[in-house]
Amino acid sequence: MKVKQRDLTREKLLQSAFCEMHRQGYQAASVSNILEDTALTKGAFYHHFPTKQALGLAVVEEVIGPRLDSMIFTPLRESRHPVETLLDIISGIDKKIAPDFIMLGCPLNNLMQEMSPLDPVFKEKLNAVINQWRLTVTEALEMGQKQGVIKAEIDCNAAALFVVSAWEGCIGIAKSLQSIETFKLCMNQLHGYVQGLMVVKK
Repeated sequence: MKVKQRDLTREKLLQSAFCEMHRQGYQAASVSNILEDTALTKGAFYHHFPTKQALGLAVVEEVIGPRLDSMIFTPLRESRHPVETLLDIISGIDKKIAPDFIMLGCPLNNLMQEMSPLDPVFKEKLNAVINQWRLTVTEALEMGQKQGVIKAEIDCNAAALFVVSAWEGCIGIAKSLQSIETFKLCMNQLHGYVQGLMVVKK
């Protein structure tokens, strides 16, 4: 029971920290706000996270990464037809995002913009998530080539880099304009790009 209680406390802190960092950014995120939100003590906080940096890195590894994994990475890895799955994810992503997603932007991209130039450890952890995203899309496209769905001449690694970059760019522009319609329009263009990689059926 003690182990379970410690795990629940850690999870509570992580979820609250994620929300605080998403709203305020990492540097402006307040440990006091997290404690107030969770009704936990400083002792409980520092027992699990000796520094604010440790908390931020844990949010990347244990909240942001797993959310992307469940939404994008795992469905692509487990799909027998990953190109179709990729297209389905892209076309339906606007229905899966949280209501405040456009207002606040992508938590991964926000942290990349804020922390990668400042903290090499943060940069490493954030890049690990981006690299996993790119690798997963690369493997999906390569499987598509094996299945005769993606054109043989396509550089899957380069195409995956563009997909991930464009995806994050769509979110960034939509956040700047505060427009879900902009996000939908941009993602629709990304959908068309992936379709353009495919073999034209005669």
